[in-house]
Amino acid sequence: MNRLAKFIMALIGLPLSISHPMAAEMTESRQDHDRIRQIASEYLQQLSTAQPGVADISVGPVDSRLNLSECQALVPFLPTGSKAWGKTTVGVRCTAPSAWTIYLRANVQITAEYYVAAHSLTKGQVLAIDDLSKIKGEISNLPVGFINNPDQAIGRAIQISVSSGTLLRLDSLKNPAVIQQGQSVRVISRGNGFEVTTDAQAITNASEGQIAKAKTANGVTLSGVAKAGGIIEISN
Repeated sequence: MNRLAKFIMALIGLPLSISHPMAAEMTESRQDHDRIRQIASEYLQQLSTAQPGVADISVGPVDSRLNLSECQALVPFLPTGSKAWGKTTVGVRCTAPSAWTIYLRANVQITAEYYVAAHSLTKGQVLAIDDLSKIKGEISNLPVGFINNPDQAIGRAIQISVSSGTLLRLDSLKNPAVIQQGQSVRVISRGNGFEVTTDAQAITNASEGQIAKAKTANGVTLSGVAKAGGIIEISN
């Protein structure tokens, strides 16, 4: 502002701090940083609903040096390789009227219940409720497939021996075998209007619903679906 302008403004009583209308318009068009953080936080909160428990979400600040144009359509997203919990990165992009994208650091801590071994478990042991111990804690850093419902474990066999307090995971459990190698089984072959039953000896182990193989007394190998009670079903 030159001296003449200052003199005129002082003469007519206008404050000297008034800026050019163009500058005011430019200031108003800048994107509010808090709004960006709010959009990112709401997005992470929505993603966390897919996880059990309660989420505590914090989103880092936007760089104060950024003068982003005001956006009419803010779209949050997870960058490739980022996860929805733990220490992560969330992106926010503007699609209109000007295109820009920024990335914010975030931390999503989820507190929930999960299960560990109540005592030492032996490989092949079929789990009961007394074999499980419930823990409540932060699950963001737990491996994928942890047990958060006892029904996921009860009645299933553990594939490895573990010590007390070991985190129980779905990939360490399997359905118990209903057919054991060497066991005498009954092979039932069903078709349209007929049923044939044959006694045989299992040559593989199988859980219910898996394919089991058995050999008859005359040396014929048969394959079918394993069922409880030492039965192998063949559908024709």
